[in-house]
Amino acid sequence: MRDDDPRLPTSPGFWRSPLRGTWFTSVLGLVLLVGITVLFVTGLLSYAAYNPNLAPVNDQTPDKGILGFYLFSWPTNPSWLYRLTQGLHVTLGIALIPVLLAKLWSVVPKLFTLPPARSLAHALERISLLLLVGGGLFEFTTGVLNIQLDYLFPGSFYPLHFYGAWVFFAAFLAHAALKTPAAVRAVRQRRQDEAQLESPRPATPTVSRRGALWFVSGASLLLLVTTAGQSIGGAFRRTALLAPHGGADPGRGPNGFQINKTAAYARIDTRETGAEAWRLVVTGRDGRTVRLTRPELLRLPLHSAALPIACVEGWSTADQWWRGVRLRDLAALVGYDGDPPDVLVESLQLHGAFRRAALRANQVADPRSLLALQVNGEDLSPDHGYPARVIVPAAPGVLNTKWVARMTFGDL
Repeated sequence: MRDDDPRLPTSPGFWRSPLRGTWFTSVLGLVLLVGITVLFVTGLLSYAAYNPNLAPVNDQTPDKGILGFYLFSWPTNPSWLYRLTQGLHVTLGIALIPVLLAKLWSVVPKLFTLPPARSLAHALERISLLLLVGGGLFEFTTGVLNIQLDYLFPGSFYPLHFYGAWVFFAAFLAHAALKTPAAVRAVRQRRQDEAQLESPRPATPTVSRRGALWFVSGASLLLLVTTAGQSIGGAFRRTALLAPHGGADPGRGPNGFQINKTAAYARIDTRETGAEAWRLVVTGRDGRTVRLTRPELLRLPLHSAALPIACVEGWSTADQWWRGVRLRDLAALVGYDGDPPDVLVESLQLHGAFRRAALRANQVADPRSLLALQVNGEDLSPDHGYPARVIVPAAPGVLNTKWVARMTFGDL
């Protein structure tokens, strides 16, 4: 068969949809230009929120080198900061899936163009397209699998998604630099054949290009409406039909709000959390150590804070009313009477990437940062971290360690 045989995908005549064209592709491309840029920025902010430069236990992307150039100490104000940035990252990522698929569909004939490389410059452009398409599909697929808690990819999600994002965005920037001026001209002047995407023998149209864009927009809007409620919380959670944490909140009463990992999942032994066995071990300056039972903690000055929990999967709770001992007061018990230092928090949980987590000094010093013993006027339930858990404003959920067993204050 010849390359121009209409039965082959390498032939322009094989692709007969009348919807393909420069204007249609350009509109989708400009939407992705804005959307993917926002995704990349919010993804970097999510990485910074883990404070990976603080301690190896927080760094889930070893050997990041110069890719960590922008990192900064994650603030505690406003308390809903991570809820906003990560909610935007996940919700926008899901809403852009129809746009991404439509864009790939619109340019698929170009992927079969022969010869594969007409010159060195053309070969480099094709390689960049391979990285762009492959990287985009990889990032969106691993992101969706992660928020659905389906860890089907080989290796840890954190380094895979982090390094994949840099490769994808580098290819994306190169592609945008080459194509954005032409895309803008095509949209303004409604040019149809500048990128040679139109079929030489198009089939009879059943919908206009504008109608196809409305269809893609409607699909994105549907995903947005059925996902966003997981980040907004409250009554809006009922609208998050497609979100992994969009169903009814677990249980009723003061502890009836969203849970990620249950005590059973974390294999928490109730014999270790009982009054006779559990002790909080707090270590500080010059090895000074105190061991506190839960009744002894309850006799310390207690404080309250209204804070949400927000997780990397994009879900968050409404503000819950937490009550417990300030982290800075615990630091004072072991010799840090002035400005408190960093702290390493360790859980009774034996396995898992974040059974230990480090918090920066600014997080420890915030008066709303608590070792929580109660929530909404009731003792913590086992699934919410009984006998004690950390709650810190604006911190990712995994840094709000549950089932706390040990806290070590000092420079990390």
